[in-house]
Amino acid sequence: MRMARPLPDGPVPSPCISVCRVDEATGLCEGCLRTLDEIAAWSVLDDRERRAVWDAIAMRRAQAGR
Repeated sequence: MRMARPLPDGPVPSPCISVCRVDEATGLCEGCLRTLDEIAAWSVLDDRERRAVWDAIAMRRAQAGR
């Protein structure tokens, strides 16, 4: 898994790391830790919303001890 790093200014990159498997217990992608709803919506989210998804991922990583 990639290490957390500050997001650059400008367009927000996708958190996808091409490890696309959903953990049935958590409902999260094992690669990027997004929900299926977050993955499906990514292409229509604005940068503020995308940064919010990144914040949620950081919280999930911290809670999981990753």
